[in-house]
Amino acid sequence: MKKRTQQGFTLYELLITFLIVGVVLSLGIPNMRAYTQNSRMTGTANDLLSAFQLARNESARAKSNIAICASADPFNAPACDGTWDQGYIVYVENSDPPDLTVGDAANETVLRAHGPIAEGVQFNVRDGATYFMYASTGLGRSVAGATALSQVVMCDERGNVIGAGGSSAARLFVATPLGRATIVREVDQIAASGLGCP
Repeated sequence: MKKRTQQGFTLYELLITFLIVGVVLSLGIPNMRAYTQNSRMTGTANDLLSAFQLARNESARAKSNIAICASADPFNAPACDGTWDQGYIVYVENSDPPDLTVGDAANETVLRAHGPIAEGVQFNVRDGATYFMYASTGLGRSVAGATALSQVVMCDERGNVIGAGGSSAARLFVATPLGRATIVREVDQIAASGLGCP
């Protein structure tokens, strides 16, 4: 009799393979979801922080007022007319006195435009502030009739809970009147802001 070599998998080999794949997926998918949420939150916070750093550096370099404001359509019709989750712009404010109207004076150019924030991230802005301005000294400057941004809590569906590395899953963005901007990740400090997650 001739011996035939069989090709393929036995039932046991197939079941063990499915078992291993199931275990890997059950452990990996929740971790991948948390990783994606953390990346989205970190990216959103870093984008806002880098806009403030750009504005502060540019104000000191160019010796002019640089404003950051919420914009409903930052790419097509940049104006200070929206909320922070819709997008924001960094631009040169040359009006005297400053009035947060983009393009009403010579050389009021947009330095950076940022579109809507990442899906699943929500902003809670203190006092509904829509702008922050740096004077030519690199310090914060107020605009008559408008509230300057001081704090923003950034949350996703997890809220202000302990996340990866013992830090909060939420973020607190703080801009001092002197113009220093920073991101806070401690659960207690975010809770102490009184803003909470939307």
